[in-house]
Formats: sequence, C-alpha cells, structure tokens
Amino acid sequence: MLNPANTVIVCIDLQEKLVKMLNNPDVIASNCTKLMQTANILNIETIITEQYPKGLGETIESINSIKTFKKIEKTTFSAYETDEFKKYIDSLNKKQVIIFGIETHICTLQTTIDLINKGYEVYVVQDCSSSRNESNHNCALDLIKQKGGFITSLEIVLFDFLKSSKHPNFKEIQSLIK
Repeated sequence: MLNPANTVIVCIDLQEKLVKMLNNPDVIASNCTKLMQTANILNIETIITEQYPKGLGETIESINSIKTFKKIEKTTFSAYETDEFKKYIDSLNKKQVIIFGIETHICTLQTTIDLINKGYEVYVVQDCSSSRNESNHNCALDLIKQKGGFITSLEIVLFDFLKSSKHPNFKEIQSLIK
C-alpha cells in the first residue's frame, strides 16, 4: 500500500518534443497531468527531470503550470546517474517512488532499475508512461517486474493514496478522473 507521507513522485522527461513522438500523446499528457495535480493536492514531494531541454524542449505546459517541484536537467538516461537527482532523492528519506514518463524503455527503465537496486520500492505507472513503439514499452514493463518493480495504473495510485471515500480530498481527486 502506498503511503503519501513516504512517497516521492518522479516524472521522467515529459518534454514537448518527446511527447509529440508518441502514438498517444493526448492520453499520456492527460493522465500525467492528473497524477501531478493529485501530488499537488496531497502535497506529495515531486521531482521532474528533463533530458537535454535545450534540444528537446521543456516539460509540457499542462504539468509545468501545476505546482512547485524540483526540476532537474540531465543528460544521463538514468536520472539516478545525475548527481543532483541522486543527492536530492536520497535526502528525502522516502522509501516509495511513483515513477512515470517517456520513454519507458530508456530513461524510465534505467532510472527505475537504479532506484530498485538502491533499495527503493518503485511503482511504474504504466498508463502515464510510453515509448514511440508499444513493443518497447511492454518489454520495459516486463523487465521492471523481473527486477522487482511494481506496475500500476493512474487510478490504482490515486485511490491507494486516498484509502477511503472519507478522505478530505476524495471529491477533488475523484473529479480529476470523471
């Protein structure tokens, strides 16, 4: 079970040029935005990475405009190989990581495996992640499961955070998915 107080959310490279390359850019952008809005509502620590933003653009506006978050530029495929990311996430002392982004089989996969190897409990939100090729996306999800990561979905995460319809933010978060 997810515990918002012990969770950090990591958004991997949801950048303008990368999102445009996907087969389902609107669905991914919408789902990712809902997850980031939930993080904002529940005050969950959030990190956003950008792979070489000079060339690939900034994080998409629907996410960039939501809340204050830690944004980290990188050139490594695994965010954990970037010193700033590694120091920051380790300093948070949170054991659960919700991760999503693009491309699943490159940066999301490599970051996830590094986090698992460092002892984090990692949940990959499959309907907030994508690759240009569905086969690569599915292969990455299989590899993550084999390495001990958990594959989940947007709605599973949202309702796991809430635990009950009596949660003070239930209606606000439920309205995001209706």
